Amino acid sequence: MIIKEVLIRKMSMTMKSPFSTSFGTLEVKEFLLLEVTDELGNTGWGESTAFQSPWYNEETLETNLHMIRDFLIPLVLDRKFTHPDEVNELFAPIRKNNMAKATIEGAIWDLYAKRNKLTLSEALGGTAEKIEVGISIGIQKTPEDLIEVVRKSLEEGYKRIKVKIKPGLDIDIIRALRTAFPDVPLMADANSAYTLADIDLLKQLDAFNLMMIEQPLASDDIVDHAKLQKELKTPICLDESILSLEDTRKAFELGSTKIINIKISRVGGLTEAKKIHDFCMAHGIPVWCGGMLESGIGRAHNVALTTLPNFLLPGDTSSSSRYWEEDIITPEVIAEDGYITVPKAYGIGYEPNLEAMDRYTVAKFHFKS
Repeated sequence: MIIKEVLIRKMSMTMKSPFSTSFGTLEVKEFLLLEVTDELGNTGWGESTAFQSPWYNEETLETNLHMIRDFLIPLVLDRKFTHPDEVNELFAPIRKNNMAKATIEGAIWDLYAKRNKLTLSEALGGTAEKIEVGISIGIQKTPEDLIEVVRKSLEEGYKRIKVKIKPGLDIDIIRALRTAFPDVPLMADANSAYTLADIDLLKQLDAFNLMMIEQPLASDDIVDHAKLQKELKTPICLDESILSLEDTRKAFELGSTKIINIKISRVGGLTEAKKIHDFCMAHGIPVWCGGMLESGIGRAHNVALTTLPNFLLPGDTSSSSRYWEEDIITPEVIAEDGYITVPKAYGIGYEPNLEAMDRYTVAKFHFKS
């Protein structure tokens, strides 16, 4: 396949309700969509998950736009590819900028699957026909508000509840949830809000039978997490610290983590995500797929990845309607009784809703060979 055209759309979509973490609160999601077209007129779609501000990692929407436009597109335009893994190799000399890389690589994976009359799941080697999904709930104004949100989520069938915590909104919040829901699979996501000075506080979480605590310490750390894991019964799950297969290997050897959250964009694309999955499967580390408040395009890539066999824990890929009044794919992603049925159509399995896309597009950038 030869990439002949690339179209970038800058999108702006208002969320159904504000989403709050230890980083801040998000009400309007601005992001990039990328469409690649080959020499036969086939298309593939990818999505950048970088936020407007560098609160999750160092990347932003604007830095992604710069990297994609000025460095990555020139590498792929008019280039022949036989497999998307070659994109990963092509981008390797460019340091970091994983979200930018994943945007183009994801679109080429979609294109590759369509050309070969495969679902994206099949192209990746996935086998599951349904995936089990959980839900990520942002920080609420009161414990009572959080309990009500969790109650509604459980009624909708979600299999696992993830709640955000931060200093001052942690132990009492988890205690209130455990009292209200003694048996629900529950995890806490700290988004790097703590340090080793908080060991005594974090050890209190052991009393609540959590599935895991996600990324409690610094976003680039694996050494202190190893020290913390030795003090905790609760498994530590790493997120921001894992950017590659090499990071995964080092964290495993140090004993920094017992579970890994794989986010496609954070690790630079589906090829690297699959490598991490395969390593973890070989070493008995369960993985799950994290979410980045994606629109339907990014959500579809998550669904496909989660069909791989070592995704043993429910991921964050909830229904489109959880976050958006209207998504930009047809049909929208729907979770029923805590499961998403993997689509059977070629590629990502969902059709881009171009009319909806146009409503939320604020700028376009077109490149031809």
